[in-house]
Amino acid sequence: MTQKKRILIIDDEVDLTLIVKLNLENTGLYEVRAENRAIKGLAAAREFKPDLVLLDVMMPDLDGGDVLAQFKGDAKLKDVPVVFLTATILKEEMAKKGASIGGYPAIPKPFNADVLLQQIAKILPPDAGSPAPVPLVPAPPAPAPAAPKPPAARGPFDPRVPRNPLARRREDRNPPR
Repeated sequence: MTQKKRILIIDDEVDLTLIVKLNLENTGLYEVRAENRAIKGLAAAREFKPDLVLLDVMMPDLDGGDVLAQFKGDAKLKDVPVVFLTATILKEEMAKKGASIGGYPAIPKPFNADVLLQQIAKILPPDAGSPAPVPLVPAPPAPAPAAPKPPAARGPFDPRVPRNPLARRREDRNPPR
């Protein structure tokens, strides 16, 4: 079995990094680490030694360009490919101008998981011996068989309805005069 490709996600949105991490790991092709503080991105990359970095453009500590500059200044990380994740550019603008920021591939947020997987596959093609990826979006479940219809509503004096022995009938409470 071949070794899984390593992907580092640096994005301040915790929910996004978790979803992306789970989706990529479910393919069986990638080992993923998420870092939610840009300021810790360089240290995380040095420790994790990723094959690819998914990098948010706008983050509170440092922006993606600053993190990228740190990577390019590091001898061990300068050749690691980077894909920007951004909410600052619309999908329509990306289609017109090309999906890149500063010459680096970019994916506009929100993005479809399959689009992300296709972009990653362009940069990190799967090895010949690696297993086929598991679809990111599971197939919808088969419709459940129709449940039997409940019986028609029954009134309080229906003989099929068990009667509370402590309850008295209306006639017993108010006898005719």
